Amino acid sequence: MNSPNVNPQKAHYEKVHDAYEKHYYDNSSLQYRREFIYTPLFKGFDLSGARLADFACGSGHNSIELRTLFPGISTTGYDISQAACEAYVQNTGGKAHQVDLTNPFTADAEYDAVLIVGGLHHCISNLDAVFLNIARVLKPNGYLFMVEPNEEFFLNSVRNIWYKKDKWFEAESESALRHDEILELAKAYFEPHSLSFFGGPAFYLILNSLITRVPLKAKPFLAPILFPLESLFNQLPGRSAFAAFRAVWRKR
Repeated sequence: MNSPNVNPQKAHYEKVHDAYEKHYYDNSSLQYRREFIYTPLFKGFDLSGARLADFACGSGHNSIELRTLFPGISTTGYDISQAACEAYVQNTGGKAHQVDLTNPFTADAEYDAVLIVGGLHHCISNLDAVFLNIARVLKPNGYLFMVEPNEEFFLNSVRNIWYKKDKWFEAESESALRHDEILELAKAYFEPHSLSFFGGPAFYLILNSLITRVPLKAKPFLAPILFPLESLFNQLPGRSAFAAFRAVWRKR
């Protein structure tokens, strides 16, 4: 059961939902996700036949992609927005539950894996509760797959200013994350499996076209140019050059 406390992320997400859908799940953005998010994130894993909870599921696009990657996978959505949950059910044919991840809730099943793409950084008001919720729904030795903005990015101070000035953000309740800090928060439940950093020109101009104001019509022409550059950029060493990180943790 959700707390009566109002999470500002709920109203914000429902306000920007339609524009977000158009820019983050168009064909070019999905191509980016397949090449630079899903393929490296799930490298070495076979989730065929597994039960997966898609946290901050939105309209279900990540779940749909996972069903293509892993035949027989069963996905269930969890999202703060009722409209998103309804769209998830319509798009995937699966179940979806409206929950605020920053408050305790009871899941309808125990899962082999949890996926959260760009959802944790919207939950900074109570990350402790989020990690406890994830641990509760995961089976022992189950895996948490996550993709989040990287606070160690050398331009993060600029990003913080942008968060405050741009209507597409809710600056008071979202922020980039520092991987090692959130792992420290969750160390009672999880141990690290893998960590990688990414985010170059295509990250900004293709995946985040809503924020950078790139017209949708331009993206199919930009993608073939930017994707090879993205591959090269992501080979840079260290963490500070990259806007985002991919991480996999195993439940203890």
